[in-house]
Amino acid sequence: MTKLKLGPLADDKPVKLTVELPAAVHRDLIAYAEILARTTGQAAPDPAKLIVPMIERFMATDRAFLKARRERT
Repeated sequence: MTKLKLGPLADDKPVKLTVELPAAVHRDLIAYAEILARTTGQAAPDPAKLIVPMIERFMATDRAFLKARRERT
């Protein structure tokens, strides 16, 4: 089974985002949503709903960001 970095998405209030993505990134988000659906057994989420958890995960695992953030406070 594929091991993705994201698990099932929390059912949260919708947030409207306005963002311009390259077409390749959008295609990858769609593919990720489809793979996530197969992996979790849930319906494929709207690709836009993947953006926030992906950014959160990225920032939570970026050592340089975490170090700079600690030094700032």
